[in-house]
Amino acid sequence: MVPEINYLAVIAATLSTMIVGSIWYTPKVFGTLWMRLAKVPPVTGTRAAIAPIIATLIVSFVTAWVLAGSVYISQQFYGGSFLGNAMITGLVLFAGFTAARFITHDAFERRPAPLTVLNITHELVTIVIMAFIIGIWPPA
Repeated sequence: MVPEINYLAVIAATLSTMIVGSIWYTPKVFGTLWMRLAKVPPVTGTRAAIAPIIATLIVSFVTAWVLAGSVYISQQFYGGSFLGNAMITGLVLFAGFTAARFITHDAFERRPAPLTVLNITHELVTIVIMAFIIGIWPPA
């Protein structure tokens, strides 16, 4: 079975990650805290931000694409609400892959627990919004 994917929803979900990240990591929200905990100096100039932004767009597209495909497969298996399947699938994939891997890597790298919580929470918000967009915009 090849999952049917609404690529407009995938693109919208991809772009939503940029909005969430730009709000989440702005200095007035969690940016200053994140820089302090992660020991990351402030970026000076826009050239330094170009490569991370491009990388983020690419991996966000892959994440949205995999999520959309997983939601379609979940929908075919369970039936019911496409939005409900999107939200549950997003949460399960987040817990099983994103959160679990963050915790493992951060524990071995001895990163501060507040940094792990901050980053995991950002990813949770990101995935929930992506799942919502995909869920309200099913494939035709």
